[in-house]
Amino acid sequence: MKKRSSRIIALGLIAGVAMIFLVVPVSYGVTDAERAALERQLRELEAQIVEHEATVDVLKNTGKSLSGEVGRIEATIAKIVLQIKSVNLQISKLDDEIETKIGEIKVTEDKIVTNKETLTRALQKIYINSQSGLMEVMLKNPELSDFFAEYNNLLNIQDSLIVTIDRISDLKDNLINQKETLALKRDDAAALKQYQQSQRTTAETTKKEKANLLTVTRGEEARYQKLLTETRKSAAEIRSRIFQLLGGGELTFETAYQFAKLAEGATGIRAAFILAVLDRESALGRNVGQCDYQTAMHPTRDIPHFLKIIEKLGLSPTSLKVSCANSDGAYGGAMGPAQFIPSTWSIYESRISTVTGNNPSSPWRHEDAFVATGLYLSDAYNSTACVQYATDYKHLVDSLTLQTRCAAAKYYAGSRWFTYRFAYGDPVVERAARFQSDIDVLNS
Repeated sequence: MKKRSSRIIALGLIAGVAMIFLVVPVSYGVTDAERAALERQLRELEAQIVEHEATVDVLKNTGKSLSGEVGRIEATIAKIVLQIKSVNLQISKLDDEIETKIGEIKVTEDKIVTNKETLTRALQKIYINSQSGLMEVMLKNPELSDFFAEYNNLLNIQDSLIVTIDRISDLKDNLINQKETLALKRDDAAALKQYQQSQRTTAETTKKEKANLLTVTRGEEARYQKLLTETRKSAAEIRSRIFQLLGGGELTFETAYQFAKLAEGATGIRAAFILAVLDRESALGRNVGQCDYQTAMHPTRDIPHFLKIIEKLGLSPTSLKVSCANSDGAYGGAMGPAQFIPSTWSIYESRISTVTGNNPSSPWRHEDAFVATGLYLSDAYNSTACVQYATDYKHLVDSLTLQTRCAAAKYYAGSRWFTYRFAYGDPVVERAARFQSDIDVLNS
């Protein structure tokens, strides 16, 4: 009876393991009321930003007169000030979410530790039972029914252990995903802080621009128009300008434009928009091209795709560098000028080959990378989310700007695009406008 009792105890331990999975994590961070108040402030600020944006858009269409330009600058300053406040609130919200996630991860880690301890005790019981041979068990259980009861107990314990091990494995995977999410949120917070600083600099520069404009051209519209003309780049200067790519070295602007035109023809996305997304300054300075795939890539999501890609291309995996993981543990692994992670490249590679004729397509070939960017932006631009966004605000801002902003934010943040429609989307929209101006000079 002693051995049967020990097995029953082991079964009890397994049942205890199952109960651990029912523990509800404790709450960390701010209260629901505080979070709701923060989100309400964000909505109010964003509504004001949209109003100022509409003013900027109207003034932009009044022409290049001095009075119109001054009014546009005034409205832009007001919009930037509100954006800075919005970014501050978003950073606070992210900080609260990060604190909450840290608490949840701690609970998960505690669960894993407890499960390991319980599993160890259960395994010890199994080991003790396993030392009893079949004849010994039958001798200690003269009744056949007792023998089969002992045997079934052992099978039940083993089955329960298999389930428990599977659950612990799932917990570990969940913990990895939680850490990845946390790292991405921290990375996002850093990007927002960087953008906040750039917004402050822009506001100060714009104020100086306004003061200088009023001083130099006060009462002299002709001089203002001359000043605008002098700031235009010549076609020769534009052609020779170096266009830097995040993971693809340097090209002359004209060469980059030729690749972008190819992508435009295949996808319908403006060359200027493609250039703006690929440009280093619009990408918020992500770390790229410095790490080996083994240390940078997500082990299950991306490494298998990466190895298939380079096998098709006949390349050595150790000869290629990819974007690094950040200091918080978020995976890197983005490849080439378009900065696609392998799992995303695998989705688009056949479509890229159809356009370029390169089969297999390569993330490190400029032609393929530009087309990849165009295809992704086309999918984002025409997505339900971006079309709906443009529909919701078309009475305030033109649809082209709205869908461009949305698609750019999707390129940067995927499903989290709405948070970055101003922080990432607006700079891309503005940069695309500058590139379009350069393109117009080249084509004039």
